[in-house]
Amino acid sequence: MRVIGIDPGLRAMGWGVIEVQGSKLLHLGNGTCKSIGSAPLAARLHDLHRQLTLVFERFRPDHAAVEQTFVNKDAVGTLKLGQARGIALLASAQAGLEVGEYAPNAVKKAVVGVGHADKKQIAHMVGIHFPGVAFDSPDAADALAIAICHSHHAQSAGRLAAALAKAGA
Repeated sequence: MRVIGIDPGLRAMGWGVIEVQGSKLLHLGNGTCKSIGSAPLAARLHDLHRQLTLVFERFRPDHAAVEQTFVNKDAVGTLKLGQARGIALLASAQAGLEVGEYAPNAVKKAVVGVGHADKKQIAHMVGIHFPGVAFDSPDAADALAIAICHSHHAQSAGRLAAALAKAGA
């Protein structure tokens, strides 16, 4: 199973690709799609989409996971983040993938063990999963955490389906 995790952002959209081989996770790549802050919104979204599409073409994931938007005090910022998240969902759908969507606290809990970890703790734990891997940005480390979270959920769902099939057989 090859998973791309995406941490949506309008200025910086982190991505990380992992491969799951049994209980082993392998790092395949990570990076950050960046837009120019002074460009019009439509141009920024187009540029993020173009960059992310190239990542999909390069790594050919068969699973995608995107962090859900949390609502903060800045409604305009939340709306813009939602538009960037739409680009992540669109690129995934164009690649023919269903998308796992995870709340930030669920990602933190899956990777760090607690739902209120900070970015440094997340990067540290992702580094433990992938020793020696350099992260393109904190957003890329977050994206790898999202991919790890999805791999755990997908493996659990697979075990449950197998157990239900066996019980019904």
